[in-house]
Amino acid sequence: MLDVTLVWRVGLIVLVTTVAGCSVYSVPGRQPAPVETRPDPTVVTPSSPPSVPPSPSEPVPQPPEPNASNAYGSLVLKAGQASAGGDYERALALLERAQRIDPDSAEVYLALAQTYAAKGDMSQARATAERGMLYCRSDAECRQLRALLN
Repeated sequence: MLDVTLVWRVGLIVLVTTVAGCSVYSVPGRQPAPVETRPDPTVVTPSSPPSVPPSPSEPVPQPPEPNASNAYGSLVLKAGQASAGGDYERALALLERAQRIDPDSAEVYLALAQTYAAKGDMSQARATAERGMLYCRSDAECRQLRALLN
């Protein structure tokens, strides 16, 4: 039969190694893993000139998403061809599909607003352009959407 003290010693060793394995102690001199931080956009660094904050009526241009337009780009092109041929209903249907793929795309909102304007529905064109202003990422998109608001 096993000696009781031997069982206690083995149990104690297992307990200590288990607890030690769960510790968060790091070796002295070793740095913790770096944490990714993003610069605060409100802080102006000396190397960059102070920027003028955007007015509340103008949206801040956002960088484009790398592969977002690949998913709906062909739909926008087909819609442009349909609109050029006068088939506005087909163009709007294609653009609504594109919008379901990427509901935050200013390009899709711009194409929708242009199609509504070509169809003669200026109130819908203005409403769509206004919504698209929330998502514009480039100055060109913002200018085109703003032109449809007038």
